[in-house]
Amino acid sequence: MKKDITLSLILWFILFGAMCHAYGETKKENKEENGIPIVLIASSSTAEPSRASNIITTLNGHVLTVVFTENLGQVSVEVATTAGASVECISLLTPNGLQVYIPNAGNYVVTFTLSNGDVYYGEFEVKD
Repeated sequence: MKKDITLSLILWFILFGAMCHAYGETKKENKEENGIPIVLIASSSTAEPSRASNIITTLNGHVLTVVFTENLGQVSVEVATTAGASVECISLLTPNGLQVYIPNAGNYVVTFTLSNGDVYYGEFEVKD
């Protein structure tokens, strides 16, 4: 009888541990799916308050995703290496978003220039 209870408890602990591990791995995968947020810094800003909070930029692997949560007018977006080599340069009307595929690993800068002259940038690293 004592052996049966001990065996049952051991099996329950193993099952509980496996479930906790699976839950933790699932949570980690979901976090990676949402991407890594890129913090934007105002290089020059005339608007009060800063419009950087209306530009949500995330990196998921080699894909840079930009979402504009508000109409900011015409926005120029440039993705370049930290050495200055341009990867992508596009001008678009907001509140549309965009995705940019960055083929090579390395350090990059994304720069947003709004139609009123405000400039915001964020630095990020693409890893293999």
